[in-house]
Amino acid sequence: MSQATLAKPWLAYYPPGTPAEIDAPPVRNAAELVSASARLYGDRTAYTVVMPNGMYGDLSFSEIDRMSDAFAVYLREVAGLSVGDRVALQAPNSLPVPVVAFGVFKAGCVLVNVNPLYTAEEMGRQFADAEPKAIVIVDMFADKLPEAMKHFAIPNVIVTRVPEFMPSLVKGVIGLVQRHWDRTIPDIEVPHIRLPDALAAGEGRRKGGGVTVESYTAAIGGDALAALQYTGGTTGVSKGAMLTHGNIVMNMAQTMTFIEGHVKKGEEVVLTAIPTYHILAFTLNLLGFLWLGNRNILIPNPRPLANLKRAFENYRITWIVGVNTLFNGLMNEFWFAETPPRHLKASFAGGMALHGAVAERWLKMTGTHVIEGYGLTETSPVVTGNPIGKAREGSIGIPVPATEIALLDDEGRPAPAGAPGELAVRGPQVMAGYWRRPDETAKVMTPDGYFRTGDIATMDPDGYFRIVDRKKDMILVSGFNVFPNEVEDCLARHPGVQEAAVIGVPDGAAGEAVKAYIVRLDPGLTEADVKAHCKKHLAAYKGPKFVEFRSELPKSNVGKILRKDLRAELSAAPAPAAMQKVA
Repeated sequence: MSQATLAKPWLAYYPPGTPAEIDAPPVRNAAELVSASARLYGDRTAYTVVMPNGMYGDLSFSEIDRMSDAFAVYLREVAGLSVGDRVALQAPNSLPVPVVAFGVFKAGCVLVNVNPLYTAEEMGRQFADAEPKAIVIVDMFADKLPEAMKHFAIPNVIVTRVPEFMPSLVKGVIGLVQRHWDRTIPDIEVPHIRLPDALAAGEGRRKGGGVTVESYTAAIGGDALAALQYTGGTTGVSKGAMLTHGNIVMNMAQTMTFIEGHVKKGEEVVLTAIPTYHILAFTLNLLGFLWLGNRNILIPNPRPLANLKRAFENYRITWIVGVNTLFNGLMNEFWFAETPPRHLKASFAGGMALHGAVAERWLKMTGTHVIEGYGLTETSPVVTGNPIGKAREGSIGIPVPATEIALLDDEGRPAPAGAPGELAVRGPQVMAGYWRRPDETAKVMTPDGYFRTGDIATMDPDGYFRIVDRKKDMILVSGFNVFPNEVEDCLARHPGVQEAAVIGVPDGAAGEAVKAYIVRLDPGLTEADVKAHCKKHLAAYKGPKFVEFRSELPKSNVGKILRKDLRAELSAAPAPAAMQKVA
């Protein structure tokens, strides 16, 4: 496999001062990153939560450091957890998230992010796999715990609130609305402690018992497990990617080093609309911009997108981290189109392919670029990014420092020069494996440490990479490969299309045909319009044979359109007569 590693022509495009390698992490572990940032930036605001009505709350770097210390002591000395014990966190973007996450790291425990929108059954399956000794859960979802804990009984339950740590008046108003108007706060039927009480208990033990958090963090090396980040991965089975402190800290350093020349330490304001329980926002926003002394604007719920309006109105947003659907959706909001953010420098897109039409329209509307990058949960997540000022449309950019890339054929051999191949990654950001699943780990890891991503890519002669598509999403039409990303990008360029997704469907002798699912921007858009548009821009076999209009498309928690859900719908339903052709 070592012979498959590509040469590194991309180094010529690195921003000035960016090293080819990062020999050592800036701190030994994620816990020290928090404390080091607090020493540098002290009372400056680190995190601000903004509600749809404009109400807000802040925590400074010093407050985050002090409160996460208290939570670490609570976990170890009061709840009785040990090094390596798992702690689940189930909360939307809010001020408790950094307090709890960093407290878990400082305690030497392992963070398990849980999607707040999970059903009780989904929660239970994740609990049974991770076996957490504690959970911090927002009160809005705590009614799911009795059912979820039938799968695994979590001994320590800590309940928090979305407006936690906000000013008392604001917290009271929001609580009144939630409990008596929206009725979104259910009764909690399991024994629990409130997060502020847990912090008070931890702080009391720290002051009274001579406990020092430094005694915990001194023993945490780079190889220590920091998080179980659950993912469908490349084989479709939900599993926990084991991310070490070294993985997370190094990827934060790899990414921030790459953009550092364009970021003013202590002065930037980054919009955090995608959830921090997703690895992209966790590493880039929660950790990366903290390390650079910048302010995160946390949005608890970005749906509908009108919930972001007050954040744009009240704060000088200079960076946005998002996905294609976020940027596309914002531009379809009249308030955003009328007054685009005036202080924006650039935006970073990941999680799904950035459509060229979206990038072009964003540049025209805001005067700034959306910089596309690429990564996966298993790579902590960032693998590549477009250098600011040297971005290429349709490219995921170039590898971040200390990253090796190989493009492999189906047999795991190097693909011919210029030909597509499965992108494989080796570097300090690659996970330690899947939690308690050596069989699944063996499917994706090569003997010499490359992670096989399942994505098909090509490399330009000078080192820029392009994702052709997911290996499993490729459509085979009469022996020709059709990549959904290409068709979706074509569809996105039609002015009457708001969103589109493409999958392959059975089609007799042809093997498969292309089917497009479309959310209309123009209510008068017809199937004939769509097919005529594609015929002008794509080879005939690539155009959609079937078109279905929908009011919305299935999406993940970060807004990524889920082709797999569309395929699942299709396989569960009888095929229409038009698709039941025989050879």
